[in-house]
Amino acid sequence: MGGMVFGPGALIAVGLYLVSMIGVGWIARTRRRSNSMADFYLAGRSMGLLVLFLTLYATQYSGNTLFGYTGTAYRIGFGWTASVLFMFSVIVGYMLFAPRLVTLARKEGFITPGDYITHRFRSSVLTLLSTILMIYALGNYALAQLKAMGAAVEGITDGAVPGSYGIIGLAVIMVIYETLGGMRSVAWTDMMQGGVLLLGFGILVFLIPQKLGGGLGHVVAQLSEMDPSKVQAPSLEGANKWISYVLLLGCGAAIYPQAIQRLYASRSVAVLKRSLALMAFMPLTTTLVALVCGVTAVVVLPDLNLTKTESDQVLARLCALVMGESALGYWLVVAIFAAVLAALMSTADSALLSISSMFTKDIYLPYFRPQATEAELTKVGKICSWVIVAVLVAVAIGTDATLVRLLELKFEVLIQVVPCFFLGLYWKRLSARTALTGMVCGLAVALGLTFGGKPMIWGFHAGVIGLVVNAAVCAIGACCKPAISD
Repeated sequence: MGGMVFGPGALIAVGLYLVSMIGVGWIARTRRRSNSMADFYLAGRSMGLLVLFLTLYATQYSGNTLFGYTGTAYRIGFGWTASVLFMFSVIVGYMLFAPRLVTLARKEGFITPGDYITHRFRSSVLTLLSTILMIYALGNYALAQLKAMGAAVEGITDGAVPGSYGIIGLAVIMVIYETLGGMRSVAWTDMMQGGVLLLGFGILVFLIPQKLGGGLGHVVAQLSEMDPSKVQAPSLEGANKWISYVLLLGCGAAIYPQAIQRLYASRSVAVLKRSLALMAFMPLTTTLVALVCGVTAVVVLPDLNLTKTESDQVLARLCALVMGESALGYWLVVAIFAAVLAALMSTADSALLSISSMFTKDIYLPYFRPQATEAELTKVGKICSWVIVAVLVAVAIGTDATLVRLLELKFEVLIQVVPCFFLGLYWKRLSARTALTGMVCGLAVALGLTFGGKPMIWGFHAGVIGLVVNAAVCAIGACCKPAISD
């Protein structure tokens, strides 16, 4: 972590912050209203504006934003302005389907995204395949957060605590408070973490450029002299890549299972719309800040010669410089690091809860225990969370992919579920067979290109090309068939 080492006082402060999450989980457990899946996984569908907004914010902006996006901006410069655009596109994606989906979810009592697919298409095969894709994507996402947790802990302790121990310790804390209170404890901890995250980004946006580069204008001028390619407009292929990212994130992140379940948990459609309106401003306080930090680091730390994997350390190296300036700088970095942990844990716990709910509701219930009670399903979901964490921790310790590449990989498959929501909610002519055929074709194209060594074609991600094929199959198939009777 580039020399960003904390003393005993800072480590104690961070440790107390982490332990407090378990306390929040215990309080949430005492507030449960029943032992039903709706109460455990959706907090009784009672989330108000502040809770819903902060939990969406803390979940959407993760370790990828803090570490991965800063590192990518360091490597490619202002070309990573695309990150701000595609995070705006996520809100557009939500608005295309969320209000209609939430209205239907409240009427039909949906718990998981698979419940909607089952209700809409009446196809167990389509529901199962969609669920498997969403579980894979979430497992991939949680894996990225666990990797970042390990790197952060190893860095601030100067290697005294190995990254593997950090992954295990933080994962255990996370799964404890989650199994205590379910969505309610996750949402409440997200409120705390979202607040800390906003504070951390606020510190970064003023501290990094001013203290290290003389302001953003100075940074841009210096960058123009040092490496003009990092301030130039993108080429045609670069512009295609921007468009690809907008489609990849705008469609994919909008149908994150954990995000959909938060939509289900909103108190009303009006609360949902107000929360999304607030979320529309958040790319300016997060991804834009990560971009500024990354390009500033090019000027301040020009000779790092980091590999693509090591570029995830750029933010930590910047913070290490700030720490050495003064006692105030030291404690400001402690606050920033707390924000890092907030982003990592709030994203990982949400992914874990969704994986647990989908496995329990969409796989265990229909295929293993159709007669299971609500209480039994809730118990199985808690056990499932522990098993999933154990598997993910083992994989996180052994993988070396960069954080942004992990982000891309999960979207390659996740966005193949998009037509089921974006088209299925509005187009009754879209049948289960057509949707399944489109999904299989899209997956074949996306995975075929990826494993064939062509992850991008003319700047477009393989998953986006697969989505175009998927949507085309759905559109042609729907136009050639009569509407489905209700």
